Amino acid sequence: QVQLVESGGGLVQAGGSLRLSCAASGRTFNIYAMGWFRQAPGKEREFVARITWRGGSTLYADSVKGRFTISRDNAKNTAYLQMNSLKPEDTAVYYCAFNPTYGTTRADYWGQGTQVTVSS
Repeated sequence: QVQLVESGGGLVQAGGSLRLSCAASGRTFNIYAMGWFRQAPGKEREFVARITWRGGSTLYADSVKGRFTISRDNAKNTAYLQMNSLKPEDTAVYYCAFNPTYGTTRADYWGQGTQVTVSS
């Protein structure tokens, strides 16, 4: 069993920044990939970013490429999502994912989600 606790969401104006954190416990963190997904009202959950277990490889959705940065600190069992130049269309509930399956919206475990709202 893995527990994921997200934090860092909130309300921000367009063009602003937020940093999401995801603290993991319950299993060896540093040998699994981590990911971030989001779900806007009335839409399906979508992939945002993914990072390999060593952090050497990252992958981003086209919609966030160049604006968002995923990272991890294995010593702290924590993954991060730095979000810059936020747009109203980034408004969604953001979910941390443990060992996400590449190319899908499936993962072994999910966090509870944190709301990000970007005002225009």
